[in-house]
Amino acid sequence: MAKKVYVGMSADLIHPGHLNIINEARKLGEVIVGLLTDKAIASYKRLPTLKYEQRKMIIQNIKGVTQVVPQDELDYTANLLKYKPDFVVHGDDWKDGVQKETRQKVIDTLKQWGGKLHEVPYTKGISSTKLNQSLKEIGTTPEIRMEKLRRLIEAKPIVRVLEAHNGLTGLIVENISVEQNGVKKEFDAMWLSSLTDSTAKGKPDIEAVDVTSRLHALNDILEVTTKPIIYDGDTGGIPEHFVFTVRTLERLGVSAIIIEDKTGLKKNSLFGTEVAQTQDSIENFSHKIRMGKRAQVTDSFMIIARIESLILKKGLEDALIRAKAYIEAGADGIMIHSKEKDGKEIFDFLAEYKKFDKKVPVVVVPSSYNHVYEKELADAGANIVIYANHLLRSAYPAMVDTAKSILTYERSYEANDKCMSIKEILNLIPGTK
Repeated sequence: MAKKVYVGMSADLIHPGHLNIINEARKLGEVIVGLLTDKAIASYKRLPTLKYEQRKMIIQNIKGVTQVVPQDELDYTANLLKYKPDFVVHGDDWKDGVQKETRQKVIDTLKQWGGKLHEVPYTKGISSTKLNQSLKEIGTTPEIRMEKLRRLIEAKPIVRVLEAHNGLTGLIVENISVEQNGVKKEFDAMWLSSLTDSTAKGKPDIEAVDVTSRLHALNDILEVTTKPIIYDGDTGGIPEHFVFTVRTLERLGVSAIIIEDKTGLKKNSLFGTEVAQTQDSIENFSHKIRMGKRAQVTDSFMIIARIESLILKKGLEDALIRAKAYIEAGADGIMIHSKEKDGKEIFDFLAEYKKFDKKVPVVVVPSSYNHVYEKELADAGANIVIYANHLLRSAYPAMVDTAKSILTYERSYEANDKCMSIKEILNLIPGTK
């Protein structure tokens, strides 16, 4: 009877290193490939370019592969206990870093039935990370970008989104990352905020910047990034105009629009009841959602309904009634907003929302309750967290500080430490050299 050989892999971009591993595994017996799901991969690095089913189709057609099974976690243990292979084959590049602990668990689990770990020398000159970086430099298509938000929601405990208001801030969201305990953390998507877009143009956040003007900033971001974009649609305008906004954004590859259930002259929600703000009727706003959904061409684009009941002191019950109605109208997500600093309103809403028979992803924007950790929000049931205006808010004080320094000292020398070097800024943008 042939020996069973287990090979775990992501197989996002197939290269000679993968084929070498499979060929070595074939020499030992029948090869079972444990293909990491999107969720498993996203737990320690970026979402894979290809979906699980696409990757599975490729691996199934590689000579020597007997079976392809899903591996739902980075940890091999569950699949090893299920299939009890005689060998596990892996490249020898996992002795350090995020997979070091995983490797040890594999060794310990195999000991239970006398299985062995067989490590293949890493194929030099091949790097999935570098290949993915090359793909990122090529860019993306509207369709691939648009559908990625839904994939992220399915794959990650919570989708992390940061505001961008021009090409430069888009590049920050696209490229910035930190590594903690061997796990690379980055932003999953970007938020095109009407507040920061208006403020960057020196105009008030009252829908004074029309959709056509906002599309200029959107296009600047689209040209230099690949990550999903969520567009702040304010009230969405009248339903007849909203359908054109939906079609335009969908055609460009934007993943979602968030519209708020208010009418009249738009005022920023964080003013709460300090300024006159009128909430739309459930019937009217539901009609707007339905018209937007009918205007869609694809299933990937999302219309997310933002509920202002807590902002306007209408209470939790009103927010819940509206959430149910908007979901029935076809909303692909619900954004619940609050200006209270303790976050209690949000957690109360999420607790009740969990009891709904029909649910869609929930978006939260913790601008006021910013002491709350992402894990707390995810555990409570939130799916997307948006940091809605932080790049602009942090940039303005830094620029004011530099300007004051130059005025004070009548030269720019004292501002050196506040600024990037000219060389750094020239190297910042690809193609400047």
